[in-house]
Amino acid sequence: MRSDGELNEALTQALPALREEFEALLRDLVQIPTVSMDPAHAEDVRRGARRAAEILQACGAQAEVVDTPGYPVVFGQLQGDPAWPTVAIYNHLDVQPAEEPEWRFAPFAFHRDGDRYLGRGTTDDKGPALTALLAARFAHQQGIPLNVQFLWELEEEIGSPHFAHFVRARRAALTCQSVLVSDTVWLSRTRPAVPYGLRGLLALTLRLQTAAKDCHSGLTGGAARNPVGELAQLITQCYDARSGRVKIKGFYDDVRRLRRAELANFLASGFSLAAFKRAHGLYRLRTRSVAETVQALWSRPTFEVHGISGGYHGPGVKTIVPAAAEAKLSMRLVPDQDPERIFALVRDFVRQCHPEVEVRQAGALRPYLGSFEGFYAEAVRAALRFGFGRSPAFIREGGSIGAVVTLAEELRVPVVFLGLSLPEHGYHAPNEYFDWGQASGGLKAFVKYFALLAERGTAVPRRSPTP
Repeated sequence: MRSDGELNEALTQALPALREEFEALLRDLVQIPTVSMDPAHAEDVRRGARRAAEILQACGAQAEVVDTPGYPVVFGQLQGDPAWPTVAIYNHLDVQPAEEPEWRFAPFAFHRDGDRYLGRGTTDDKGPALTALLAARFAHQQGIPLNVQFLWELEEEIGSPHFAHFVRARRAALTCQSVLVSDTVWLSRTRPAVPYGLRGLLALTLRLQTAAKDCHSGLTGGAARNPVGELAQLITQCYDARSGRVKIKGFYDDVRRLRRAELANFLASGFSLAAFKRAHGLYRLRTRSVAETVQALWSRPTFEVHGISGGYHGPGVKTIVPAAAEAKLSMRLVPDQDPERIFALVRDFVRQCHPEVEVRQAGALRPYLGSFEGFYAEAVRAALRFGFGRSPAFIREGGSIGAVVTLAEELRVPVVFLGLSLPEHGYHAPNEYFDWGQASGGLKAFVKYFALLAERGTAVPRRSPTP
């Protein structure tokens, strides 16, 4: 096995050519608007899958586009000796819509600005996916004895509804001893972050109709019911908007207590309230306490109102009483909360408070909790030190990745996170970008991680594939 010095020298010499290739491939992928939640882009999503398979094949991997009842999954394999250990790398290639007026450039026309790569999907998650691919190919060319499988999904942004179908269909081929996920965000450019847990998600809508049509408030106001106002009142019965505290009885019953060691890690992460507000454009937070904020973000459930629609939305004020209203809500869930149980609690509470309101579930994901101790945690720590010269903080992440729960439950192997994105990169936001500093450091970190997996080799018990 090569020493760190030899690996670093080989990577340093290879980086100029790798950068040129990385930029060309990222340009290809970003220019395909793989917006999974918009049916108008259905063919673009499938075109993105075909192009991704071609990229894998050009890098020496076997690749196929695996159909599901929804959008496909791209499955690649960079194989050496079957006796070598195998790692699977998960990324997603679908992206969020890009319709916000704040975009300063065309979101699906790749732009380079110095060391920055601008465009929808650059950081979430096409840039990290290509970084992992080029690192795996480099490791293979350097003789690192490791097989790598690539799982590139195209439905992550809509909750991975058919990813489990893919995993079960290809169960016998998924012979990995661990999974590596690169779809998470650091705390800051100076502090890498490695999540070991993800919050789950429950999304739902509340709908109320009180009339057959909108009415003139001068003719009906005071007598007619207002569904927008009634939904707003109902929402305030569900939670306290100022504190975020949910009022529904039983909502917090199953929340797992945070261990002292976990909170100590959170506080040792270097999390900065000022940097957090600056990165996300926030004026004020619900608290000025770092301890309260990190727990609110990483280990406590949430209740959020994403929008209320109904009535008039044009310029000026049109004095109507709306006929119907709808509210879009979600809850981020934590271990050991079950989405179905929480949905039942919310549904029953709404029925008790306002029996006419229709409650519909719009998606659910279970939370995930792994470990920040043991071989894989130490390997990620060493990899990030090698790639970026800094040790990471081990935290939980506030977001959700449906595929992680599926992989952990179906494959029953460790799931490890090695993300590269930064808060300022603009996950899900206008003017998204990625940068070469994160990509080049990521290339080094991935290669070191692969070398450590290979070095461990046969010390890891091989899992027999099951149909």
